[in-house]
Amino acid sequence: MATIYYDRDADLSIIQGRKVAVLGYGSQGHAHALNLRDSGVDVRVGLRQGSASAARAAEQGLAVLPTNQAAAEADVIVVLAPDTAQKGMWADGLAEAVEPGNALVFGHGFNVHFGFITPPEGVDVFLVAPKSPGHIARRMYEQGQGVPGLVAVHQDASGQALELGKSYAAGLGLTRAGVLQTTFAEETETDLFGEQAVLCGGISHLVQAGFETLVEAGYQPEAAYFECLHELKLIVDMMYEGGISWMRHSISTTAEYGDYVSGPRVVNESSRAAMKELLAEIRDGSFANRFMAEVESGGDYFARKRAEGRAHPIEVVGRELRAMMPFIDPPTESME
Repeated sequence: MATIYYDRDADLSIIQGRKVAVLGYGSQGHAHALNLRDSGVDVRVGLRQGSASAARAAEQGLAVLPTNQAAAEADVIVVLAPDTAQKGMWADGLAEAVEPGNALVFGHGFNVHFGFITPPEGVDVFLVAPKSPGHIARRMYEQGQGVPGLVAVHQDASGQALELGKSYAAGLGLTRAGVLQTTFAEETETDLFGEQAVLCGGISHLVQAGFETLVEAGYQPEAAYFECLHELKLIVDMMYEGGISWMRHSISTTAEYGDYVSGPRVVNESSRAAMKELLAEIRDGSFANRFMAEVESGGDYFARKRAEGRAHPIEVVGRELRAMMPFIDPPTESME
């Protein structure tokens, strides 16, 4: 059985007695910093020189310092910069700022698990990961609720790393909903697999392929968009609320029957074999090394695929149709 911790299992006073530096102020960074601050924790934010996030953090009442200075001032150092930036941060003085007796915290095990960062001895190393985007974790905290999360210990120098991790999770509000104990390997590998095979890679390519199939058969792009993309949210919401069986109960019997007889023709043994290949490449580090090499070489392939995706016909027709639906809040952040 899985081990899940709740408020009753965590001592918030532990993290309240520590000095915390949150390095990064993006989706997760802002939620960690603000939730901890509002839980009575001494928090400062560490950002690189010239960061566009510095003004926003300061406006929200947080002390903002250069990355390594913030880390040196704290005894709990939380690394929430993008995965691709963490290796460089570590080599650019962060490693020297981490002292014996400190705790090094991550929101994702990627860099530690695959060896891009090797924490020193004498330091507690753990991860605490809300299972939601940062803005949702913040919103739920402000409403007196919480989102589920994960906690994992990689290195227990003090003998109390798990207790500190649970306390940190309580400061984020995660123990209100429940925090699952895991490992760096399990968190990292399942996270990457879920993104690639289902949540991002699987769904986005399935949607595009369905759209292309209908348009190539002569149907209107607008009709294809509604059927293959727009209604996806409705289906996912039902799955989120009550599981796959609830979704099948809620749709028409025609749709439910089509699910059973046609779904396995699209997602079949060939699909499962590809998933197993993806998982093997994640577990042996092949994907991580390929990804880091791509970014460090300039990211030309990455940039080309982004541009191709934004130019896809489903994006063009989607922008036009969404403009007709005032109930959809448009993104406030540019993709450029």
